[in-house]
Parts: sequence; structure tokens; C-alpha cells
Amino acid sequence: MAPRVLISDALSPAAVQIFKDRGVEVDFQPALGKDKDKLAEIIGDYDGLAIRSATKVTPKILANAKRLKVVGRAGIGVDNVDIPAATAKGVIVMNTPFGNSITTAEHAIAMMFALAREIPAADASTQAGKWEKNRFMGVELTAKTLGVIGCGNIGSIVADRALGLKMKVIAFDPFLSPERALDLGVEKVELDELLARADVITLHTPLTEKTKNVLSAEAIAKTKKGVRIVNCARGGLVDEAALAEALQSGQVGGAAFDVFITEPATENPLFGLPNVICTPHLGASTTEAQENVALQVAEQMSDYLLRGAISNAVNFPSITAEEAPKLKPFIELAEKLGSFAGQLTDTDIKTVRITYDGAVASLKIKALTSAAVAGLLRPALQDVNVVSAPSVAKERGIVVEETTREVAGDYESLVTLTVVTDKMERSVSGTVFADGRPRIVDIKGIKVDAEFAPSMLYVTNEDKPGFVGRFASLLGDAGLNIATFALGRDRQGGDAIALVEVDGKVPAELLDKVQQIPSVKQAKPLVF
Repeated sequence: MAPRVLISDALSPAAVQIFKDRGVEVDFQPALGKDKDKLAEIIGDYDGLAIRSATKVTPKILANAKRLKVVGRAGIGVDNVDIPAATAKGVIVMNTPFGNSITTAEHAIAMMFALAREIPAADASTQAGKWEKNRFMGVELTAKTLGVIGCGNIGSIVADRALGLKMKVIAFDPFLSPERALDLGVEKVELDELLARADVITLHTPLTEKTKNVLSAEAIAKTKKGVRIVNCARGGLVDEAALAEALQSGQVGGAAFDVFITEPATENPLFGLPNVICTPHLGASTTEAQENVALQVAEQMSDYLLRGAISNAVNFPSITAEEAPKLKPFIELAEKLGSFAGQLTDTDIKTVRITYDGAVASLKIKALTSAAVAGLLRPALQDVNVVSAPSVAKERGIVVEETTREVAGDYESLVTLTVVTDKMERSVSGTVFADGRPRIVDIKGIKVDAEFAPSMLYVTNEDKPGFVGRFASLLGDAGLNIATFALGRDRQGGDAIALVEVDGKVPAELLDKVQQIPSVKQAKPLVF
């Protein structure tokens, strides 16, 4: 029996045709996305669900989806899909992460031009019957310095277009290698230098804990007076209230925003200010982009339903159903080893080396490597998934090396992940025991034995008497319960490690107190 796909949002007719041409039955009901009760009623008859942003794939929908194997989102954002619920149900969730890139980059360039020449205000004035030729004094973009914050897929396209406009392009991106910067023709700089030098700043980074308010009041104060700021990436990257004040004081000469902290944005601190341009999240809104993502999602879903091939899945690697049972615990191990290293790495990553020893070496290590790299990059780049991770690493100039050794050592299987930056090299190893749970067994050559936990505290220190007592007392005084406590050292009096599972989030004030213990070198909260 041919697989059946339901399209519950407005999708290009070309996508419908692709499904039909590939031998997939398709039911096109674009109004269903707004009728969740009707969708829940009929979803049980379908193997695939193709959506845009209107359809909400909730636990209730998934509970009724008895046959559902795949949800395909035409676009990058999957906020409207309950990913954990889909994963628990065994439903693959796919997106199309690169279909909107050119369109979004072009919108940023268009906003930059509109800002430089005050086009929206000049248009409104002229159409109102005024002729205020002397009021609208713009600036040339030629020879100006464009500061790009986030030089990934979209940011690099913006940089390329800006170079074509004869602008000087500088970029701040911790994951951009010097070699990749050279290929792009941009100068890699630190954030403070970008703020001081840029005539125009454009943001192209996901919203994470590290990037939230990257343009804070303090950062805006460091900018060149009269700077123009463009945000077509994510609301929350810029402190809107601080920007409004800077626009009024003249520190910032203009702002063009397509995204806002609260959307739909019916009111905002930026609205009504002079030389502010606002659009209603139009970054992906072109005919070509919508066509691209529709065609991509139809191809991807057809490949999975007919051949079992998985691409651009946000909740599962590219593996077959037969391989899944053996790979699953090692995928979890690889991703968590990557996450461990990623949460501890603040500088540019040049190389990632992953070594597979023993029985794990005979498995499909590409899927494991993808999981490890996704875990490594996700703390800084939220949208990375196990499928897109290798290409994201490649476009950022990160070298990924794999080594397999079939001879086992102390463990039947051992996975070792090594991160190399300009400043350091850090390795972490793990294994999966018979219970199927991933464990850390070695950090920087120091043997430990710890399971991954939702909230952990990682401390490096000199091996001196009294550390454990003071450390445990601080946790107790803070009301933080210790669940497990793993210790290791390289030699007596040498370097030591504590990896502690705690109940609840680690307070910032506790971290400060731990770091003040004389023998402590580093204290870092970890979340898995």
C-alpha cells in the first residue's frame, strides 16, 4: 500500500506533484492547520504530515497519529512541533534549514539600503504631498565597514553581497576559523573591535544563552557614534529598550528590524522613533524561498517513506531502522560527550578528533560523529541537528577527524572526543555499559566514572587536602543536594577533577564561591 501524506498548510502545488510523481498518496487540505480538532480526528490515517507554521503538532495530535512516521516542516523553525513528544512516538521530524538563506540575506541587504537612504520615511513624506529634499540626507555604503555578528550560512551570504557593494566586512563569530574568514574575504575580529569599527552592524546568529542581548546597553555604548543596526535574525539579540534610548541620544543613527522579542509585535519600544524601519518578520517571505522549502520537504519525506532515507532530521541521525537499536545508546553517548566539550569551550574550535575503539568501531560511525559534532556546536548554535552538524562544521572551517581501532582496551567500546583550539586541547572519553547508559570514564587523561545527569557541576583543581570538604560544604550551604560525586586525579598533589550531579540549577553566586576556593582552577555548570 502506498504511503499517505497529509498537507495541512498552504504549500506550493509543485510539492503536491512531487509526492504524486514519487508514488506517495497526498491529501492537500491547507485549512486544516487552523482546525486542530479536525486534524486530530483524521491524522490517524496518514504516514506523513507536511506543514508550515500554522499547524501545531501537539501531544494530542501525536497521540492520535497511529500510522505517522514523519513530520516535514517546510522552513527552518520547528517551534510548532513538540519534538520530545514526536521522538517518544518514534516520529521523525524534518525541516529544510537552508531553503530560506538567500532570501533572508537579501532582506538584510535591502534593510541596510533602506536605512542608509531613509527610503520608507522619504516615500511617506513624498506621497503625503511634501517635497522635503533637504530633510533626507543619506549615506553611501561604498567603503563603509559592515560588522557581521554570526558568519554562518546566512551571515556569509550577506558578507559576500556586501563585498560586492565594495564595503569592508569584519565578522565576529567564535566558530569562524581564520581559513574560512580568508575564503569569505572578511576580517575576523573580536566583538569589542567590531563594535568600535563598524558603520553598520547586522546580526545573523541564533538566539542562545550566549547570544541573548549580544547588543546590550553596554555593547551599544561601545559602538561608533551614529552606527546603524540591522536585525533580520532573531528577536532578543538586541536589548530593544537600550537601543531605543541610544537612538534618541544619537549614539545609534538608525535601526532596521524584521524580528522582535515579542511577536506578533503590535507595540514595541522602537516603534515611532525616527530612522527606524520595521517589517513583520519577512525574512523568508519570497515566492522563491517558499517554493524551495516546499520542494525540499516533499523530496525528503518521499525519500524517507519510500526508501527509509533520513535527511535534515532534527531529532534523529541519518540511519536505517535496522541499525537504530545498536546505535541508539552510542548516539546518546557521542552527543553528550560533544555537549560536555561544547559547554566548556569558549574559544574558536579548529579541529575535532573522534576515536572509536573496540566494538563501536564496526558501527555506522558517521551517525555517531554527526551526533558528537551536533552536541559540541549546539551550546553556541541552537539550530544545529545531527544531520546538519557536519555541513555546519565544514562551512565554519572546523576540521572533523575520525579514527577507528577495532582492538579494545579497558572497555569493550570506547569513544574519545578531542577538541583543539588555538589555546588548548581537551579530550573526554566515554562508554556504554550493559545497562545501556552512557558514562564518562576519562577527562583530560584523568580517570573518572560518572553518568551524565540533567544538572552537573564540573570543577578542576589542584589535588590538595581540604578541597572536598569546603566544596561539599558550599553546596550544602546553598541548599543544593548532591546526587552523585565523581573524583579523579592524575597523580598525588597534581591536577584533579570533580564531576558532581546536583538536584536543580547551579546558582551563579555558588559558582563564584567555589571559584574562590584557593585550589580551584575552573568551575562550570553543565546541563544535559
